[in-house]
Amino acid sequence: MAKIELQGLVKDYGKTRAVHGIDLTIEDGEFVVFVGPSGCGKSTTLRMIAGLEDISGGVLLIGGEVVNQREPKQRNIAMVFQNYAIYPHMTVGQNIGFGLYTSKLSKAEKQQRILETGKTLGLEKLLDRRPAALSGGQRQRVAIGRAMVRDPVAFLFDEPLSNLDAQLRSQMRLEIKDLHRRLGTTIVYVTHDQIEAMTMADKIVVMRDGKILQVGTPTDLYENPTDVFTARFIGSPSMNMLPATISAGVLTVEGAQTVGLALPAHDGGVLVGLRPHDLIVVTEAAPAGFTATGAVAAVEPLGSETLVHVQIGSSQVIATAPGRVVPAIGSTVMLHAQPGSLYLFDSASEKALGHA
Repeated sequence: MAKIELQGLVKDYGKTRAVHGIDLTIEDGEFVVFVGPSGCGKSTTLRMIAGLEDISGGVLLIGGEVVNQREPKQRNIAMVFQNYAIYPHMTVGQNIGFGLYTSKLSKAEKQQRILETGKTLGLEKLLDRRPAALSGGQRQRVAIGRAMVRDPVAFLFDEPLSNLDAQLRSQMRLEIKDLHRRLGTTIVYVTHDQIEAMTMADKIVVMRDGKILQVGTPTDLYENPTDVFTARFIGSPSMNMLPATISAGVLTVEGAQTVGLALPAHDGGVLVGLRPHDLIVVTEAAPAGFTATGAVAAVEPLGSETLVHVQIGSSQVIATAPGRVVPAIGSTVMLHAQPGSLYLFDSASEKALGHA
């Protein structure tokens, strides 16, 4: 296992800067997930850690040693790719053991490593099969096994579940998280799927335009986003944003009423963030909080709840109703959010001002 430190890490492609001097410490044994939209620099950062991309500036340390100039094989790090990268002409056992091909282990020791890895991943009965006879989830486990068998100090995962269907993705998330719990090895994981990040990570790193916006636990990022981008990126469905103003201690939102809210010391334009699960369809107004009435534009019945798209003034929001409540499109509904559930952001800088 190893601690990984990024100190002012930069990546340039000609005159284009893809990663802008980021600083991050990944503790020994930590499960860290990089999230962000395509092109934000997360995979480039992962590839610099792996040694697959040259570092244009800054320092990368693994286990306290500077590794900027080390070849990938000298870093004792294993990478699992999106496309599995397993060999179709080899058996499962041969694929898993491929990383030991140049090692100095004896044939018996190599075979023992392969058997132990296969057992850990539930592949012990499939070691003689070819990849074509495996499911997508089993193939991904073979790719993980090939990384594991070398006993690396850290695992790097580059969107490993994106080729799987929804059910398999859910299953593999649990399997990878359980594997981390059992092995205790440092894991750096890249995904654009915030659900993967929320359910797997010890720590999430949110990136945008080659910069780190926020680092924290899943709960930290969900409850205390530092900017509009993070607030909307973390959480599903995405946080609603409504333009508003604060003047003389009064919050004014188009098409809504606000009563009894503790507001930050701020005058001017703001954005009011409301998570769909905090904005509830109600039958009568509450004495305090955020209340609005609007026309139903769309509904998404999900069984346990219904997502209701409602037009409030010039903005459309997503609210939540109980599963058996499915308002008719075009009907008028009342929405309410409790005091303390509103997020306020400065409309110019998009930085968080606090809760209301």
